Amino acid sequence: MDYPRAGIHYPRSHAELQAWFPTDADCVDYLDWLRWPGGFICPSCAHPGGWRLADGRYECAGCNGRISVTAGTIFDRTRTPLTAWFSACWLFATQEDGISALSMQRSLDIGSYQTSWAMLHRLRSALARPGRDLLAGTVEVGEAVVGGGRTGGDGGEVLTGIAVEVDHPGGVGRCRMQVLADGSAGSLTMFAAGAVAVGSQVTTRSTKPLPSVRLIAAAATRWLLRTHQGSVAEAHLPAYLDEFVFRFNRRQSSNCGMAFYQVLGLATAHNPVRLRDLLASPRPRTARARPAPMAQPERPQASRPWRAAHLR
Repeated sequence: MDYPRAGIHYPRSHAELQAWFPTDADCVDYLDWLRWPGGFICPSCAHPGGWRLADGRYECAGCNGRISVTAGTIFDRTRTPLTAWFSACWLFATQEDGISALSMQRSLDIGSYQTSWAMLHRLRSALARPGRDLLAGTVEVGEAVVGGGRTGGDGGEVLTGIAVEVDHPGGVGRCRMQVLADGSAGSLTMFAAGAVAVGSQVTTRSTKPLPSVRLIAAAATRWLLRTHQGSVAEAHLPAYLDEFVFRFNRRQSSNCGMAFYQVLGLATAHNPVRLRDLLASPRPRTARARPAPMAQPERPQASRPWRAAHLR
């Protein structure tokens, strides 16, 4: 595929999302297509080809291993229906400022706040794609304190390395952010090495003021306060910074369906994230449990335009 097309490779609207994915079977087929667009490849032995079993899993033609479409992804062992996951991905990807766990719980009638919170954190964990393009051209690199606004003992403020492309026609370009181990020059240098391409013209605080770095720091702090009311524990701030960078670097795109497609693609390529890993840091606040939604009757199989894309 040269470039994914709206209405064929991803839905153009929330109404089209609902029409495409009325059942978990439709969601599984879409994830199958995203994960193995050219056909099944065994994740264990890398052998191409296999058989689809009656229970929906694949059996590898090479090692005879059996694997489900969701195994080894963000959706591995999930007890939440995939239809709810797809709706959550749509809200997460298409809301201009993102969505809080409480808002998503209410919008999707999810049974508990912790489930909604964990779903969003699993999606955030997939956003920093390994091997993504480094910043290039003229780049400002510096550090700033990001976060704050929390009440109580945890201020949610951390020293953050920020790199941002400058001298773009429309203002600043892409950015990268990473929590620094300390305020030393060595920590900032290591961050820059992993964020900026070799040969770029790098401007640091030692040579001139960094207005673009300050702009990104202020924008990230405002976003945390606006969308999450500052309720971000320091231990989870790196994940929220990844989300901010994902949104900021796509701020000029008006194609919400493409963002949904990208988030799902990253989620299928990411290793599983267990709840115990998310809760290794302070436990999220609890909220009163809501009744689980009633099971919906099975509906007819939807049209699957992504499977017929090669015919168009």
